[in-house]
Amino acid sequence: MPIISQFYGILIKMFFNDKGKHHLKHIHVEYAEHTATYDFYGNILTGELPKKQKSMVEAWIAIHQEELEALWKTINEDNEFFKIEPLK
Repeated sequence: MPIISQFYGILIKMFFNDKGKHHLKHIHVEYAEHTATYDFYGNILTGELPKKQKSMVEAWIAIHQEELEALWKTINEDNEFFKIEPLK
């Protein structure tokens, strides 16, 4: 699973070439020992993050929602991915 963005110790990942297993568009987030899965609207689907990192991830998702949609399409149609700007 490639890292599509990384900032302040937070890793954002998206499955690559995993057709059929994931119908809901989502990302995987890791911070230290914490993990969470988010949809592209900033909702946590599974897991949890500390409050500060949760806020940063939700802000990043809001800023990059269109890019996440495009990346999901690219990964699922072309088996390729691109990186998305980190939160600054």
